[in-house]
Amino acid sequence: MRAIVVSPGVAHSVRLADVPEPAPEEGSVLVDTLALGVCGTDREIIAGLYGEAPAGAPHLVLGHESLGRVRDAPEGSGLAPGDLVVGIVRRPDPEPCPACAAGEWDMCRNGRYTERGIKARHGFGAERFRIEPEFAIRVAPDLGLAAVLMEPTSIVAKAWDHIGRVAARARSAAPQRVLVTGAGPIGLLAAMISVQRGHDTHVFDRSPEGPKPKLTAGIGATYHVGDVREVIERLRPDVIVECTGAVPVIAAALGQTAPAGMVCLLGVGASATPRAIDLGGLNRTLVLDNQVIFGAVNANHLHYEMAAEALAAADRGWLEQLINRRVPLDRMEEAFDNRPDDIKVVVTF
Repeated sequence: MRAIVVSPGVAHSVRLADVPEPAPEEGSVLVDTLALGVCGTDREIIAGLYGEAPAGAPHLVLGHESLGRVRDAPEGSGLAPGDLVVGIVRRPDPEPCPACAAGEWDMCRNGRYTERGIKARHGFGAERFRIEPEFAIRVAPDLGLAAVLMEPTSIVAKAWDHIGRVAARARSAAPQRVLVTGAGPIGLLAAMISVQRGHDTHVFDRSPEGPKPKLTAGIGATYHVGDVREVIERLRPDVIVECTGAVPVIAAALGQTAPAGMVCLLGVGASATPRAIDLGGLNRTLVLDNQVIFGAVNANHLHYEMAAEALAAADRGWLEQLINRRVPLDRMEEAFDNRPDDIKVVVTF
């Protein structure tokens, strides 16, 4: 069968290759791949910045944003041929830390987890893959191709889960106004969930034209461009969900929420020379205003379930607009081009 593979650590080694059928030990559920979402993580692996092949393997099968149809599943698995499924990415470490043992492998404390298509485990970018039933999330058939958005939605679902847990500790300070910085797929999905939760939702991005303003308006949020510091100062949001990873935007966000506010950092950018930050002033603001800053990455089973609910509640037409390019497998190289107007690019199988 054909698969998208890379040689980890070797820049621009991505290629389409013939690989063996997935081994039974990879999971009892056999799935035919329908689509594979592409994100910045895939591009960084292709650039040779990180990525790890399974032990003894000559390559890594790429891909962690999956959508497939079950071909075969054992009795008692809860799955049946024809079901649409998405695969959970991370697996707990072999000697579980307290977090992994509790099913919160996204919070692994010792770093020995593995990840499909990223770290020491083949991904979903093959014509067929196997998966363990407990790591397969069944999705509603009426979502269609938009179900490939499940994995990125699980990331922001985790962020909102944490925001809700922090807010619950301060019952008098429930968030009302939210600013999402960055209108890529993560940012727009974060804004979508914010609107679903009833918040006054705002999105900041540097693109004054193109699809992003329209997509923001399509969920009932307000779009902003210009100077991010001025936008934050004017809005004084209760929550900032930072999705760009850009140092100037992060610097503008820290310590600038309303009292008892939160900044959730979801974006990961390249290392850069830090801007001058008044750490003493930031410390004073965080302490005296009871502000919270936290980062979030990956997701566990709960967050995939939350993502499934959020996608089911969303307008399918809006979700499908997020997928602005569909690239067939035999031209998969085109999917990894980072074009200015791209939101979500999908490889179709």
